[in-house]
Amino acid sequence: MEKVRIQDDLYTYVNQETLDALVIPDDKPTAGGFAQLADGVEKIMMKEFEEMSANKSYPNEYLGRACELYAIAMDSERKAKDGIAPALKNLAVLNEIKTVEDFSRLFKMLTIKNIPTPVNVGVETDMKNTKQHLVYIQGAGVILPDATYYRPEMAAQKEQLLGLWTAATKAVMAKTDLSPEDQDKYVADTLAFDEILAGLVKTNEEWSKYVEMYNPMATNEVASMLSTIDFGAILTDLFGHVPETIVVTEPRFFESFASVLNADTLELYKHWAYVKGLLSSCSYLSEELREMGGMYLRAITGVAVMSSIEKFAYNLASGTYSEPVGIYYGDKYFGEEAKKDITEIVYQIIDTYKARIKTNEILGEATREKAILKLSTMGVKMGYPDKVRAIYEKLVFNPEDSLFDIMLSLSEIRTLDMLEKLDQPTNPENWAMPGHMVNACYDPFVNDITFPAAILQPPFYSLKQTRSENLGGIGAVIGHEISHAFDSNGAKCDENGNINNWWTEDDFKRFETKVNQMIEQFDGIELPWGRVNGAFIVSENMADNGGMSVTLDIMSRTEGSSYEEYFSNWARVWCQKARDEYRKLLLAVDVHGPTLLRANMPPRNFKEWYEAFDVTENDQMYIAPEKRIIIW
Repeated sequence: MEKVRIQDDLYTYVNQETLDALVIPDDKPTAGGFAQLADGVEKIMMKEFEEMSANKSYPNEYLGRACELYAIAMDSERKAKDGIAPALKNLAVLNEIKTVEDFSRLFKMLTIKNIPTPVNVGVETDMKNTKQHLVYIQGAGVILPDATYYRPEMAAQKEQLLGLWTAATKAVMAKTDLSPEDQDKYVADTLAFDEILAGLVKTNEEWSKYVEMYNPMATNEVASMLSTIDFGAILTDLFGHVPETIVVTEPRFFESFASVLNADTLELYKHWAYVKGLLSSCSYLSEELREMGGMYLRAITGVAVMSSIEKFAYNLASGTYSEPVGIYYGDKYFGEEAKKDITEIVYQIIDTYKARIKTNEILGEATREKAILKLSTMGVKMGYPDKVRAIYEKLVFNPEDSLFDIMLSLSEIRTLDMLEKLDQPTNPENWAMPGHMVNACYDPFVNDITFPAAILQPPFYSLKQTRSENLGGIGAVIGHEISHAFDSNGAKCDENGNINNWWTEDDFKRFETKVNQMIEQFDGIELPWGRVNGAFIVSENMADNGGMSVTLDIMSRTEGSSYEEYFSNWARVWCQKARDEYRKLLLAVDVHGPTLLRANMPPRNFKEWYEAFDVTENDQMYIAPEKRIIIW
């Protein structure tokens, strides 16, 4: 096969040999890239768990509990003996709901028991005053990956996917004590209730505009929208009083709430809650039910087999005790020399960002000052936290209980802890991600970036890599996360994380022009597995663009820099082989663009790309100068 030219396809030129050699594991939807690093961390930590458990020697009480949970999850005979009974016992509370009034009275119990409801009440940071908390309400989710699947033009795909879901669900329902007729009715009623929800819930594109979730309303006004239930009584049960303000994340849904839950739809709701609640419980029941419960998800992601019991047990335990597990991983596998070096890179990028802001053509002087202030106050969390949060002191369980009951008891502890936070100040010191997670993020409501230790390894970063490679890898990703402070969402939050219009009107108009240009650059691109929605992925594409612009600036001032190393490592970090079903799914549910486009689109906007490889208008990796976009 003729080798692809770098001028035509950077991603394939750099990654072809790796892609040809990659084999997607039977229990995974992808291989390479982030998944390869995550698999490596998983392998290391599974061995750690096995050795700790075998030796009965734990570095602290948290890891001891995690290993105990790991052992219980590994005990297939014990889980088979418990069978489906723990989940059915939990769902029995639905039998007590004879009227909508009963639903209101039992709402707290339903919440604690993890039984789905069409209104979800939670406590989150007040987006306009990030030092305090507010109550937020959200509707229910739909069965299919996105509300857009229920549109008429998606009828064929909807029918296919709901057929897969129905077959998988009936297999699970056959294990219950319901009659075959009732099993069919419960499934049919679940689909009917799902159809009601589908016409009202937000699409993933709408959810991606997260600032638009913030719709604070007086509680009595919200209670009027939720007129079919006793919302005041629900709030009193949850919080001991009725809060003055509720943030309504989905106004369209709640304005029509009376059509969702009423005397006529109550039975549909109960059957929907039973089915959805049972399906979400399967992982914690027998291995047979874990296999059945995951059939639908495996089908829509193209995965052939469920994960091994060892991987399941490890991921359950490490997820439940994620912060202490992450601290253990970071402390053992991430060195101080690397932390010092990567921190220096972060502040070099922040300083370069400030310098670029000072000459940015979008911003006037007043807005520039605010942007620089936001950069100056940005928090930096690298590696792992110094200590675990207080919640982990509470996460104690009875090892004699079934795995289902253990997980339910730990969930109750977390739920009650969350509800208690309403009248407590927020804590900006909390980490958004644990140290063993291969990921990174920017938190707009804290104004900080988090880079767990697990992502700070090759190809993203290594002390053995050149500075050019590190800038094209972790440097551009750091720049990406910083750029989220100024993307289509983050630009609406100030240096304290509060939603606040700190722009002049003219500056924001120029900014929105750039946002629309970025949408247009990606929108409608046809890939073998589907069409790209530019508006859905615009914030991530803006962040990629910003990460590249700031690191290319640093490259221009770095002695001995190599643009070939820079762009090659940029493409290398996005290397991924994925199943077609999963790639199709990601177009609907992932705010990030396909990895092929993440590698190939941003370079085209920068002169360094053209100069480094003599890219001309005759090459596929070329776009005309007037269509190139640089925002920051």
